[in-house]
Amino acid sequence: MSASTIAKQARRSAGISASRRVSKSRRHFRLRKKVAGSADRPRLVVTRSARHLYVQLVDDGKGVTLASASTYKVTDGDKTAQAKALGATLADAAKAAGVTRVVFDRGGNTYTGRIAAFADAAREAGLEF
Repeated sequence: MSASTIAKQARRSAGISASRRVSKSRRHFRLRKKVAGSADRPRLVVTRSARHLYVQLVDDGKGVTLASASTYKVTDGDKTAQAKALGATLADAAKAAGVTRVVFDRGGNTYTGRIAAFADAAREAGLEF
């Protein structure tokens, strides 16, 4: 995709300002050029909304989701604490699915705050990425 196409798609979205949307879209497309999941090492996809985090383990070769989790029903603590709990939850689900090594796809989000807290908790719980 060209930069103008990314910018056009990002302008159509509602929510945050146009420049932030465009920047996130560019980061996401740049990241997805390099990151692909396989059966040995699935892609750990993180989607961040204003309130919640949603994560999935995806085998891109088959197009199958191996495990998923979200903070949707977690009510304990602030958003960062919820992200840490989500990291441990996903690591347990991944182990149940037979996965220990993953490729991290932060979805165009910067590696700070909730995204970093989630990733650190998942690493501590036994996932390698």
